[in-house]
Amino acid sequence: MAPEDERIALFLDYENLAIGARDGLGVSPFDFGPVADALAERGRVVTRRAYGDWSAFDEDRRLLARAQVELIEIPQRIGGSRKNAADIKMAVDAIELAYERGFVTTFAIGTGDSDFTPLMHKLREMDKRVIGIGVQSSTSALLPAACDEFLFYDRLPGVEGRPVPARPARHRSAAPVVQPAPEPEPETHDSPDTSDPSDPDLAAVVTSTLAGLARATDGPVRASTLKRAILRKDPTFDEGDQGFRGFGELLRHLENRGVLALAPGTAAGDPEVAFPEGASAEDEAFALLAGTVRELGTPQLSGLKDQIRKREPGFSEKRYGFSNFLSFARAARARDLVTMEWDERLGDYQLRAT
Repeated sequence: MAPEDERIALFLDYENLAIGARDGLGVSPFDFGPVADALAERGRVVTRRAYGDWSAFDEDRRLLARAQVELIEIPQRIGGSRKNAADIKMAVDAIELAYERGFVTTFAIGTGDSDFTPLMHKLREMDKRVIGIGVQSSTSALLPAACDEFLFYDRLPGVEGRPVPARPARHRSAAPVVQPAPEPEPETHDSPDTSDPSDPDLAAVVTSTLAGLARATDGPVRASTLKRAILRKDPTFDEGDQGFRGFGELLRHLENRGVLALAPGTAAGDPEVAFPEGASAEDEAFALLAGTVRELGTPQLSGLKDQIRKREPGFSEKRYGFSNFLSFARAARARDLVTMEWDERLGDYQLRAT
């Protein structure tokens, strides 16, 4: 099914996600934006609900309200059944929606709690596609297998966090968790890409969305599909704000710069969009990474991006379709340009040029 045909209902077991992100990644308050972007690349989200005791998440509540998420209050401070109150309410609501809203094709369930596994199985029995979302260090090993697709929050584009020291378990699931623990995401701050003042953000927006569509779908990505996905991420997007008369003109501009490759599509005026093979701009970026590593000797991954930007201020891995710098470094390793070894003492990767 094409991404634009997906109609998604999102249900968040918010306490599980928020505490998992805080304890496992050092992210607080929980950043809903990467989840919204990932689902926008897969379809149209028609329902957004989050369940929790909002007296414990005052700042989160305001952020979710701005993101048009319906907040379902589940008081947890009275009685002795903290865990089951939110779980049962969320499961009942999801099944009720599945029966009442037949047009909903996909359910996105945000939790790491294995108690939701029967819900996921039941939704799939009802011919619904199920996408799971959870923090890797607090996600039960049972959940991914129960889903059609599982998104680890740690790996979503835009999530910046580092593992924090272990603390007593406070998550609601006592089931085994997925191992190993999440790898650190380097570079907690992304400065703007300034290599082309005329469109400083467009290349990153288009390439990151294209990369997400390429991962989520089979077959070629059409320009119309790409434009709809960008608009689902940012309804205010308008290529005219940057001086382009149409989306096709923007794509041709990026093709001329070596960022994208266009090919005739099945419909006139709707070309297929892909990343160019052996793109010279991409090769130069990898050469810059390898040269920087060679010059520094055996640098750590964290801090390496800043070193690259000292040599090339406009550098951004997102221009080449990579969601974060760690993915870009791994791609360089796959091309045998560098080696990466995890150093337990440093808690980081060390790189060497080959």
